[in-house]
Amino acid sequence: MPAPKPYHRLGPLVPNRFIPPKGQKKVYLPNFTLTLLRTPFAPPNYATFIVPLNTNKFDIKDYLYQLYGVEVISVRSYIKQAKVRQDKPSARLPKPNRWYRPRATKRMTIEMPASAPFVWPSPPEDFKPWDKDMHETAVKEREAERKAVGPDAKRNPKGDGKTLREQAEELLSGKKAWRPGWVDWDVTGRARGDVGAQVEI
Repeated sequence: MPAPKPYHRLGPLVPNRFIPPKGQKKVYLPNFTLTLLRTPFAPPNYATFIVPLNTNKFDIKDYLYQLYGVEVISVRSYIKQAKVRQDKPSARLPKPNRWYRPRATKRMTIEMPASAPFVWPSPPEDFKPWDKDMHETAVKEREAERKAVGPDAKRNPKGDGKTLREQAEELLSGKKAWRPGWVDWDVTGRARGDVGAQVEI
């Protein structure tokens, strides 16, 4: 009867023995775009990006390491679905009951070493070099024009004139006298002389 073979014991377990390769994928001329998002509530060693849907965790690790020399400890990714809307964004007149879901977006949050944090610069307080006031005025005018020609324009009263209640209160209080329309306008709809002149009492 042959002698039994000696029992080979396993060696001690080594934590984190498998280290994935880092920086072995060369990045020369990338044909994609990464958008860095401002995350004021996240720690300084975390950063969030909007990446293409076909980008994986190894791609963003090699991308940041090869181009910017940033070491990434861990990566968390998730896909955010867009809200369902009516018709496509390119449609001039959206058709009802024709639902369309825009393309989803993929976000990745990376963890960097605590010794090399990234802090966003403080936002500027003076926006005059960027004409922020003009931009906000243009946005308000565009929104008012959209409401004026929209399907619910009749429900939204105009804010540039007086309401019927205000005009009736002025007539009842005696501040202004009533004036018929034929005094200021002829039969063809053209103005006569001083249009809208009010007779003060």
